[in-house]
Amino acid sequence: MSVSKKTLAGLGSAVVMASMTFGASVAMAQDGELRGNIRVVIGSTSTGGDTYQNSSIVVDQLSEKLDLNMSVDAVGVSAAFRALDRDPRGNTLMIFHDMSYLGYLYGVQGYDDIFEKYNVGPTVAINPGNAFMVPMDSPYQSMEDVLAAVAEGETVRVAIQPGGVSEIGFSALKNAVAIEHPGMEDNLVAVNTGSQADKNQLLFDGQVDMIDGSVQANEQYTRLEEDDQRAMRFIWLTARNETIQEAPEEGLGQTTREQLLEYVEPNVWVTMGDDENFTFDKEFFFLYNKEMDQGIVEQIDAALTEIYEEGEIQDIQRNSFFIPNFKPSSEAAAYLQEKKGSYEVIINNIQ
Repeated sequence: MSVSKKTLAGLGSAVVMASMTFGASVAMAQDGELRGNIRVVIGSTSTGGDTYQNSSIVVDQLSEKLDLNMSVDAVGVSAAFRALDRDPRGNTLMIFHDMSYLGYLYGVQGYDDIFEKYNVGPTVAINPGNAFMVPMDSPYQSMEDVLAAVAEGETVRVAIQPGGVSEIGFSALKNAVAIEHPGMEDNLVAVNTGSQADKNQLLFDGQVDMIDGSVQANEQYTRLEEDDQRAMRFIWLTARNETIQEAPEEGLGQTTREQLLEYVEPNVWVTMGDDENFTFDKEFFFLYNKEMDQGIVEQIDAALTEIYEEGEIQDIQRNSFFIPNFKPSSEAAAYLQEKKGSYEVIINNIQ
């Protein structure tokens, strides 16, 4: 079948126009929207810890809502920040917690000011379980006993992982001693170590008097008999009272919500001066490359708003002992900036 030159010319024009239209639609689809495979890096290398667990809950819901292939990659702090630095397109996002700015305040190598270098995205949840533990047979029955002992000249050794969530509670204790008993704060001694297992072992071996731990990791040891070398008990949960109030009534393991409330304000008071009590909620939030399209920020905010309005994610989070705490990007950034400022005061006071 022969085709005239005029017909061919018309077909050519149609192809060009179709190509231009297709190209424009692709450009529009790529402008301000997530696309392709989305990698969500986290500041932890563990796939069994709270960062991975919480991130997976959120990412699974987002993936379904946006109909995208999204996956959590536990690469650790340095690798996560590097991956985020390299990708302004939005194919790499990050979820981490307060250590992302506490590490900078403590001067830990590899941490920059996240409020300067990145865009802070929405908060998604709180882990209310940050805790301090003593051996079951410890003479210290309360945090008040610990602070009184330090004030009287006793050395109290505390195992922490330096530079973040673990250290901020220790800094608050040291600051409280400096306020109420100036000159005695050096009796509270940090024993710097690594993982939770390392901290636990120091307590088992009698090398420290108290450790930073968590409800999730350490509640099992509170059920042991007192003559068990591993037996320990809670002495302080740093979370706000209202945060623990939102935990499931059954609590975790064999420790109920009512029992957990015994270890928070007002029952435990760690002064910041001026009748202000120190609290710390470990919060999880998104971080974005500074150059990422604002449309993607808005897309994620909108999707998460719908997800939290639907309510299923809250049940999933609470069942895993997380407290739902969604704040959209603009609100979250201001809130976390203020939070950083209050902890910066404490850190500066004891340096």
